[in-house]
Amino acid sequence: MRDITAQGQTVEEAIQNALKDLGTTREKVDVEIMDAGKKGIFGIGSRLAMVKVIEKHNQIETAVQYVMDVATKMGAEVSVDVSEKGKEVSIQVSGNNLGLLIGKHGQTLNALQYLTQLIANKDTTQFKNVVVNVGDYRERRDETLTLLAKKMADKTVKTRRVVHLEPMPSFERKIIHAILSEDKRVETHSEGREPYRYIVIKPIKG
Repeated sequence: MRDITAQGQTVEEAIQNALKDLGTTREKVDVEIMDAGKKGIFGIGSRLAMVKVIEKHNQIETAVQYVMDVATKMGAEVSVDVSEKGKEVSIQVSGNNLGLLIGKHGQTLNALQYLTQLIANKDTTQFKNVVVNVGDYRERRDETLTLLAKKMADKTVKTRRVVHLEPMPSFERKIIHAILSEDKRVETHSEGREPYRYIVIKPIKG
């Protein structure tokens, strides 16, 4: 976040001078009045107003810039589209060499999403849930998780044994929990500590 100190004949003039230097608008900054100034008499004893103008933390711009910087450093040429709905922010990444950002089983992408969310929510009380998608990976992953959930539910019902899935990030576990909540043959819960928390699928007796 940038900040600047500026002067003017009035507080408002000082603010406008600071906004011009920063190249931004009033709603995007916080203003601290350091000196309200003084008119004086016939110019004698007058004093300019002084303000400190601080750019507000823009969560979405910060998140997008972080994703772009990481992609560039990893050798991927990308473009980013952003959509926002309430507290939900979706960052869609397109371009070349996208596999570099996905990694094995999406591990790199999940790490990128986790770090992007941490950075976006730093120094603010307005929490945003950030989802980063590269190409159509999230959609394909959802399909994989759906098939996995149904397959493992069938297995635990057939064998009457508890099934433990591999560790997954919380948003992927939520998908499986949601899918199997409609299956009256089984129940699910999560165990372990992040980032190694996993789902347990149990057959319902009777």
